[in-house]
Amino acid sequence: MDVPGLTELAVRIRTTLAGRTRVPMAPGPVPAAVLLPLFERDGEVRVLFTKRTEHLNHHRGEISFPGGVRHPDDASPCDTALRETWEEVGVPPGDVDILGTLDDFYSIHDYLVTPCVGIIRGDRSLTVNPDEIERIIVVPLKHLLLPEVFRTEDWTWRGRTHPVHFYRYLDDEIWGLTAAILSQFLNTVFPRS
Repeated sequence: MDVPGLTELAVRIRTTLAGRTRVPMAPGPVPAAVLLPLFERDGEVRVLFTKRTEHLNHHRGEISFPGGVRHPDDASPCDTALRETWEEVGVPPGDVDILGTLDDFYSIHDYLVTPCVGIIRGDRSLTVNPDEIERIIVVPLKHLLLPEVFRTEDWTWRGRTHPVHFYRYLDDEIWGLTAAILSQFLNTVFPRS
């Protein structure tokens, strides 16, 4: 599947997300948000992920999108995602164009996660916060659209069976909540006929 350039893709994402009915979840768990960040490098659209450090309480060593718990002074979930992206990888909020939000997700750690989709403007250097992030992983968007890099397994948690998604990139495996968010994004913006 072909991926359009960043400008055309941004219009497609904004239009697609605005034209769908977003499914929010009832409040209850701890509110949190992540940024699904896209940017262009060497003429190719890429997705930015972070690999969490091993000393964190939750999601240690996992690959995730930048994000975290909503603070009382965050005006919206996307403000949370932008603040966390600034703290984790050094991208100022003003350098990100938010294109829309995906459906809310519950995490197994009792978080209510709102995914915001955004474009990072310009090809900028990133600054990793070593307290939270081990390294940055940059994946070409077209790679994530390849059927052979995706799989689903049924896992049992709290007595119920749930599908768990996985994406493979080189030696890294993106799975769980991050893969579920990524899957919803890809299936929404690039529906298969």
